[in-house]
Amino acid sequence: MSWQVHLPALILTIPLLGAFVSIALTKPRLRNLWFTFILAVTTVLAFLLWRRVGIYGTLIYVMGGQSWNFTLPSGMSLPIRIIMEVDAFGAFMVLTGSISALASGLFSIRFLDRVHDGNKFVSLFLLLLTAMLGLEVTGDLFNFFVFLEIASVASYGLIAFWRDTPEAIEASFKYTVLSTFVALLFLIGVGILYGVYGTLNMAALAKNIQVGFLEKVALVLFITSMAMKCGAVPLHMWEPDAYGQAPAGIPCFLVVVGQASLYGMFRIAFSIYGQAFHGSILAWIVVVFGLLSMFIGVVMAVIQKEAKRLMAYHCISQTGYMLMGIGLGLLALSSPKAMSEFGFTAMKGGIFHIINNAMYKGLLFLTAGSLFYATGTTDLNKLGGLSRNMPYTTVMFAVAAAAIAGLPPFNGFVSKLLIYESSFVVHPFLAVVAMVTSILTLASFVKVFQSGFLGPSRENMTNVREVPLSMIIGMSVLCLMILTLSLMPNWVLSNLIEPAARDLVNQASYIQAVMGSGLQ
Repeated sequence: MSWQVHLPALILTIPLLGAFVSIALTKPRLRNLWFTFILAVTTVLAFLLWRRVGIYGTLIYVMGGQSWNFTLPSGMSLPIRIIMEVDAFGAFMVLTGSISALASGLFSIRFLDRVHDGNKFVSLFLLLLTAMLGLEVTGDLFNFFVFLEIASVASYGLIAFWRDTPEAIEASFKYTVLSTFVALLFLIGVGILYGVYGTLNMAALAKNIQVGFLEKVALVLFITSMAMKCGAVPLHMWEPDAYGQAPAGIPCFLVVVGQASLYGMFRIAFSIYGQAFHGSILAWIVVVFGLLSMFIGVVMAVIQKEAKRLMAYHCISQTGYMLMGIGLGLLALSSPKAMSEFGFTAMKGGIFHIINNAMYKGLLFLTAGSLFYATGTTDLNKLGGLSRNMPYTTVMFAVAAAAIAGLPPFNGFVSKLLIYESSFVVHPFLAVVAMVTSILTLASFVKVFQSGFLGPSRENMTNVREVPLSMIIGMSVLCLMILTLSLMPNWVLSNLIEPAARDLVNQASYIQAVMGSGLQ
């Protein structure tokens, strides 16, 4: 038996082990080497997991045994053990999150030199990584809730890491209140489905679910809680403060943690409810969430003077593109013909935008962190002429800004074009809003580039120097990913995006992978 059959478990145990060991490491150099090693190993494991799913299909891993089933007196078999279920969509999310975490961690190493409790930072970081990956590989709704809570607790500590700053404590408190409410809503939804069906395994629920009043209530709770967690308008009020006050490398990581909540929304809507829910109301709710997030997020970003808050609002706006793409896919579920015409295109656009957003939005946050490290501020009114002193940061900011604005031939253009195409088929107004959002996005980043990097150097910026090598390496990881996604769009669509979209839409395959896996 190949050791790779244990990849779904290893992808969780390695960063979890790293989190506990890092607390005991007293020497900063050893701690930093351990931190880098764990992030690198986790990224390699994520790549191997994605490759194995591509070769063998959906992977099923039973924790603590070979058999998952429990046979009731009626003869029905239900999964009772903790089960990891990794299809192409889950493996895609794991790989995306691991790459972003690697870049964020490498970037953060030099920041640890400025604090006395770097061990706590590393431990919280790796614990958050474990929780994010757990959300993306678990096949059980209750365990999804457990990982959601672990992610929330780790995020509290990281957002409030500068605990001597009142603004950081306030931002963490807001996030705490919201996360507690999110967890309550999600847990009530889980309780409803468990009360009706007596199981929490996603595939078992999908096989038996019949959408009635209680199931609709649970679905509303799930969608609402995950929309709040990922920062969709009008449930976004926590995000600018949290992203703005967290240590410089953390907002990059929080982007993919928020996308794990999107993963939960999509998994529940497609894999659990799927064809059993034929109404279009849910789909239009998700599309409206997307429209509001796109437009309000970018309008709020344009008027910001502080770079990290500006990028936080753009994160809300970019979430809107993903929601619109997947919402259009949900709308197409009720019509197989529609799915063949525009639904699958919308799904590909939404999923492609997930990895695009993780890469370019993460890089933008890291460049903002570089500005803060080098100058002590991200206030655009106090910056200027930094391209002369920080050439690497300037180039990588320009690449990320062009990608998020959707300028061809960068990767953001490809995913947005797919969303424009599919949304225009449903209604031209949707495509117009999406394109106007892109124009405003370009305008806001032109403002940032002009204010921060161009023009004459300010008197207090004459001694500014480029950031240390480890921070440049962290930014380069994401910059290289952006260029790869931009230069190889056909390969990315064929090997990354389309398999993920197919597995997400194919509810029958998801059910068969578990219920007919032979593990009984």
